[in-house]
Amino acid sequence: MASLTEDPVLGINDIKEREEENEKGNTQVVKTEEVGQSERDMASATGSSIHRSGSRPQLDLSKAAIQGNFEERDPTILLPNQSDDLSHLALDIGGSLIKLVYFSRHEDQSIDDKRKKTLKERLGISNGNRRSYPILGGRLHFVKFETNKINECLDFIYSKQLHRGGMDARIWNPDAPTNENAVIKATGGGAYKFADLFKERLGVSLDKEDEMNCLVSGANFLLKAIRHEAFTHMEGHKEFVQIDQNELFPYLLVNIGSGVSMIKVDGDGKFQRISGTNVGGGTYWGLGRLLTKCKSFDELLELSQLGDNRTIDMLVGDIYGGMDYSKIGLSASTIASSFGKAISENKELEDYSPEDISLSLLRMISYNIGQISYLNALRFGLKRIFFGGFFIRGHAYTMDTISFAVQFWSKGDAQAMFLRHEGFLGALGAFMSYEKHGLDDLMVHHLVERFPMGAPYTGGKIHGPPLGDLNEKISWMEKFVRKGTEITAPVPMAPTGTTGLGGFEVPSSKGGTLRSDASALNIGVLHLVPTLEVFPLLADPKTYEPNTIDLSDHGELEYWFTVLSEQLPDLVDKAVASEGGTDDAKRRGDAFARAFSAHLARLMEEPTAYGKLGLANLLELREECLREFQFVDAYRSIKQRENEASLAVLADLLMELDSMTEETRLLTLIEGVLAANIFDWGSRACVDLYHKGTIIEIYRMSRNKMQRPWRVDDFDVFKERMLGSGDKKPRPHKRALLFVDNSGADVILGMLPLARELLRRGTEVVLVANSLPALNDVTAMELPEIVAEAAKHCDILRRAAEAGGLLVDAMVSTLDDSKGHSSSVPLMVVENGCGSPCIDLRQVSSELAAAAKEADLIILEGMGRALHTNFNARFKCDALKLAMVKNQRLAEKLIKGNIYNCVCRYEPLS
Repeated sequence: MASLTEDPVLGINDIKEREEENEKGNTQVVKTEEVGQSERDMASATGSSIHRSGSRPQLDLSKAAIQGNFEERDPTILLPNQSDDLSHLALDIGGSLIKLVYFSRHEDQSIDDKRKKTLKERLGISNGNRRSYPILGGRLHFVKFETNKINECLDFIYSKQLHRGGMDARIWNPDAPTNENAVIKATGGGAYKFADLFKERLGVSLDKEDEMNCLVSGANFLLKAIRHEAFTHMEGHKEFVQIDQNELFPYLLVNIGSGVSMIKVDGDGKFQRISGTNVGGGTYWGLGRLLTKCKSFDELLELSQLGDNRTIDMLVGDIYGGMDYSKIGLSASTIASSFGKAISENKELEDYSPEDISLSLLRMISYNIGQISYLNALRFGLKRIFFGGFFIRGHAYTMDTISFAVQFWSKGDAQAMFLRHEGFLGALGAFMSYEKHGLDDLMVHHLVERFPMGAPYTGGKIHGPPLGDLNEKISWMEKFVRKGTEITAPVPMAPTGTTGLGGFEVPSSKGGTLRSDASALNIGVLHLVPTLEVFPLLADPKTYEPNTIDLSDHGELEYWFTVLSEQLPDLVDKAVASEGGTDDAKRRGDAFARAFSAHLARLMEEPTAYGKLGLANLLELREECLREFQFVDAYRSIKQRENEASLAVLADLLMELDSMTEETRLLTLIEGVLAANIFDWGSRACVDLYHKGTIIEIYRMSRNKMQRPWRVDDFDVFKERMLGSGDKKPRPHKRALLFVDNSGADVILGMLPLARELLRRGTEVVLVANSLPALNDVTAMELPEIVAEAAKHCDILRRAAEAGGLLVDAMVSTLDDSKGHSSSVPLMVVENGCGSPCIDLRQVSSELAAAAKEADLIILEGMGRALHTNFNARFKCDALKLAMVKNQRLAEKLIKGNIYNCVCRYEPLS
């Protein structure tokens, strides 16, 4: 077993002293600058031109990226080359509800960077013309108001200045003249009814769009753009449906608003209204208000949770003496006549429970809609029926009732499906009707649905515009903790054992509590991320599932929630320390912990609240919560310290490797990657190790204990591909994508030496790293500096870094120029487009997608990228997955092994 030399350049005691000095040096407050788009465009190079598809000139999607903004709740997506302003608001004003979709942006500065610009040119991606004035970022938000409270809606629009381009526009250009001819797109009957009121209150005109056009346009857009938009709901079980866009049409769209419209959709802009019914949401609310005196739709739904319809509905069993009518397939519990018992009983209205009335009314209308929908689908041979509209409101009982009706009448041949953004179809369609948006051209990789970070703090009984700044948000969290569940919040509010959205029970059960904000909390903000694309090397993107762990298993879900909760105190300490340990940082750290815990509690009760849930989603949620409370990089000082310690011994490691035979060196390199992967602050077991020695001591221990065969050991197959057998030498790979993991020893002592070996063999190397910080993972912005420092001790790395544009003039001047500038295959760095310890290869940066087109080897390293996600992924090229398992549960589930077992999984392209 090879090991590091016993006398490294920087001794262990020196490392400890340096670590102590760095710890002291990082106690000051570090102000993190907001990062401009050009700073995020990481350098990469290639010998061949790589092209990307363009987009409509009116909405310039080039070079967009997620961007942290301390003034807003969510990171904003910048459109750095956007030259036209975007309209900011569209409405669907129905008889019962007003639905808003609005677009937010903010100011940021663009900073040119020679290295990154050079890299872009090497990738063959046009940089476009930089703007010297504020950049437009894009996010779509969803808000609803009751139509009879239209003044609250107008106040909301005015408070955010949405009718004048948004608050952000006022901030960067407060002296801009008011547009006297401002126009807002609107659909629904209220667009005509309230046109004068909008003109009077806001000084804007409503440009009316056809309601059916908007409904279809909005539905098509969501079904194409949002991966986890459509789902089925039967007996309390929610299951997301993967929609093949080539098989989407035709379908039946049933929009349940005040009334019901049934639309046969044959394609984009191709549809016809084939039927409808006047018995819809307005019927339920109107009759419910007359019969129960409820003052709101949500109150009426909440009553239904406690009802028993058997006291009012006449059942088959009531007619047949408690028996089924099996000859025609009717059970005794089937409703023979809604409200039928009221005929034969000598009772007045006040003798019936409002809860029972509400439930009976809900079942009557839902069954009726489900039956009529199926009959119309049958007329045209349609197998898929999508239900939308605010009558449903994410209400499990309603969805189960509709689903049962469709299944019953079709004998299982047709399927009812529901939409998460069910109530905003018309508003989305109206928003897209602005000709210059071009949103109808966007596909799945252009939009990312982020967790509704603001919703837990502004939903429910909290009225008015969303919280304006971080202090308000933290104050709200403090009030929430003091008052507990008195404030509507994302915490369990229904008895345990219930199922379905919002904790609602299945139709046969009773009890439970309906949140007044249930529908709002199920809708995330849609981030316009045009640089995210499907990774082109996936063997089958349609069947690709990144998450290895199935969190639909309640026991599995509970285990990982416990793990994340136990890690929370340590993470808060690191986050606070990264901001200098100030009182403000402590306050934000406390607020982060409470917010993240509230999200975990909500998801424990309702796992599908924010879409399909996997372990990768949980880890991403944690990172977004950190960014929400302004913790940009919680492990910044730790990463810096570990990078310095690892760079100090890199030269000796490279010297040792160069003294080995080719075969021994390749094995030692793979051992080094696996050993260095032990440094993971996301693992509780590894955090405990940090208290037992320095980074170098732990690395040595890890290497010395490594014994083959590993738990998953395909090294010999990989060795034959790299070195061949006998006199037959294989051709080198053309380009390798190395998905790196942790900072410090992991990337510097593990992956960089492996990259160096590939470069030595004539393979272009692209180091793929996170766009945003997550735990102690290295980022694409940090890698060039690390490579530059490593290149000072290695000619191979230096020449490759120069060829790849990683060394700018200032860096090159520090090297020994006497060694010349001979040509070399390039070493490049690209960002992966995410800020999570895991990676979903359906959403990667355009730079990574471009670089992948010439790649024939993928190396995925680390638990997050190679085990938690992508362990089962298949590719169109050779793939090597390397990781040390640092969680006992994962070891048992995935490889039937133990903690600290190693995985070396090689999958050659057959």
